[in-house]
Formats: sequence, structure tokens, C-alpha cells
Amino acid sequence: MKKTLLLLSFTLFLLLSKPPVVKAQASVTAQAFAEIIAALTATETAQLNFGRFSPETQGGKVILTPEGVRSAQGTVVLGGGGHNSASFYITGEYNATFSITLPSGPTVLTNTLNARTMQVSDWQSYPAPGIGVGKLNGGSMSVQVGAVLNVGTMNDNPVGIYSGTYAITFSYN
Repeated sequence: MKKTLLLLSFTLFLLLSKPPVVKAQASVTAQAFAEIIAALTATETAQLNFGRFSPETQGGKVILTPEGVRSAQGTVVLGGGGHNSASFYITGEYNATFSITLPSGPTVLTNTLNARTMQVSDWQSYPAPGIGVGKLNGGSMSVQVGAVLNVGTMNDNPVGIYSGTYAITFSYN
């Protein structure tokens, strides 16, 4: 009798229950976020200045480190007067990291009197160039840049002031 009652209860359960409904899709409402941060800015606070020198008979190089230390190679004789590495003041989002990209090739400096040229190459910076090398502690940081000035003979590079421009890129990571 128990078996019959159990079988009858099970049959009744099957007849009264609905088959499960299977849905082919589901919808959900989700959230999206965005945060705007301060723009990254760079201001030149000191110009790259190789200072005064004489190429003498064979020329050579004037080397200026990011720390502002100047030296000469070849027959170049360093003169008095000021010299300094370039300096840039970077501002942006508090504690954000940024990348430094220096010129990939030489930059030409041209004599304003006679159009003779010299090349600036071997760019260096502090901090060193690369991805995520700078950190805006407190929202700012200074970056120093040095390079090598390739100098010809006195005939190649006569007396005068030589100038030119170059591009450095600072970008958020």
C-alpha cells in the first residue's frame, strides 16, 4: 500500500508540475565609468645651451650632460660664458606616470650669419627616456635634457651664433 501511495503521489506531482521554461537570452543593466584627469603640460624652463667654444683646427664635440656638466673632445677648446642643459617643468595628474621620447635623430643648428650648420645628437635625459619613467609626485616634475654637439673645423663652423629647434614628447602612460 505504501508503494501504491508513493507511486500515486509521484504521478500526481508530475501531472501538476509545469515543465521548466528555458530562455535563450538574459538582460542586465550594467554601469560604466570614466574619469577625466588633468592635462599633461610641459614648459621649457631652461634652453639647451652648449656655451662658447672654439673648434680650432679639427673640430670635435661639445658634450653636455642632463646634469649640466660640459666637456669637449677633439681640438675643441671650451670658452667662458654660460652653458646649461635644457630643463622642462612637467605638470599633470597627481602621482601619474609619464613617458619621455627624445629626438630619434640629429637636430641641425644653423649659423644666423652664413647658414653653416652643426648637428646635435646623442640625446639624453634625466630621468632617462622611456615608458613610465617619470612620476608626477605632487602633480609635477622637472626633466633635464643634454646632448652632444658635433663641431667641424673653423672653416666648417665659422664664428657666429648657431640655433635650431627640436621636439621632445611627454605623454601619460
